[in-house]
Amino acid sequence: MLTLRPAEARDAAEVLALIRELADYERLLDEVDATPEGLRAALFGPAPRVFCDIAEWHGSADGAEAAGDAGGAPAVAGFALWFYNFSTFRGRHGIYLEDLFVRPAFRGRGIGRALLAGLAARCVREDLARLEWSVLDWNEPALAFYRTLGARAMEEWVPHRVTGEALTALAREARG
Repeated sequence: MLTLRPAEARDAAEVLALIRELADYERLLDEVDATPEGLRAALFGPAPRVFCDIAEWHGSADGAEAAGDAGGAPAVAGFALWFYNFSTFRGRHGIYLEDLFVRPAFRGRGIGRALLAGLAARCVREDLARLEWSVLDWNEPALAFYRTLGARAMEEWVPHRVTGEALTALAREARG
């Protein structure tokens, strides 16, 4: 059985473990420098700007009998980490899903779909304009899954990012 719940401060280390597992799958583990303390501050500080939903599985999962078995505590099966964005064209906020990850032992149980459905329900409830996310172009299992939800690739929009030295150099140009 599946339960979705908002992450709590006590989940910070587990959220980091999920992030690291996702980064490993995406071949980006060397880019992870987040800490439980940093996540705790970002997610649970006085004015959080990022949010996390946890998927817990009650019952056994293939290869994970000790975690989440019928007699024990539920196993953390996955998470969705998200924040509000804004559409100037629509004049309303939306949700940007930064990360969605379901541990391999728990895949095929509708957990990813449930996490996304929960965010879609939040969008409808809060009159948000959209739910959007990015996916690596080589991740065909994820692309196929998202197509089953009715998601479409925004091929005309090309993501850009400034980070590291380029970010520092650009910041030097700021006046004041």
